Amino acid sequence: MNVIETERLNLREMSERDAGFVLEILNDPGFVRFVGDRGVRTTEEAARYIDERFVESYRQNGFGLWLVETKDGKAPAGLCGLLKRGEPVPGVEVGYAFLPPFRAKGYAFDAASAALGYARDVLGLPRLYAIVNPDNAVSIRVLEKLGMRFERTVRLSNEDSDVKLFSTGL
Repeated sequence: MNVIETERLNLREMSERDAGFVLEILNDPGFVRFVGDRGVRTTEEAARYIDERFVESYRQNGFGLWLVETKDGKAPAGLCGLLKRGEPVPGVEVGYAFLPPFRAKGYAFDAASAALGYARDVLGLPRLYAIVNPDNAVSIRVLEKLGMRFERTVRLSNEDSDVKLFSTGL
């Protein structure tokens, strides 16, 4: 089911049938470096991850991370959507990750921009957040292009290093 459609992309809810893609993106070296190792190593673990993380978020919050597909080939390109993490992030955040063939093509900006619009227009959220690894200059540029601004450095629970917290204006 498509949740958001842009000129080039469809953002849809994930299901167990997307386990192969989720396994691939969670183990992509860029994802592991900038987001973290989720310890998912098999398609069975990926299917469980989808159910416990993504589908559960759809049920609990009415939103979550969605699978991003290109319209021109229906290829799964990445993940993008909204997360409700809790402290130290004071509200709903936008997040995204793309496989290497789909990076540097503007997809992250397109998808995240659409997710921000959905959060504002459909969910009525006046302020959104994002966290980013301080070394991820590309994602920082995307967040700034989206109009988000650096707020402060925070440390997520169970993490060894700090991340940058960005937010939209009030």
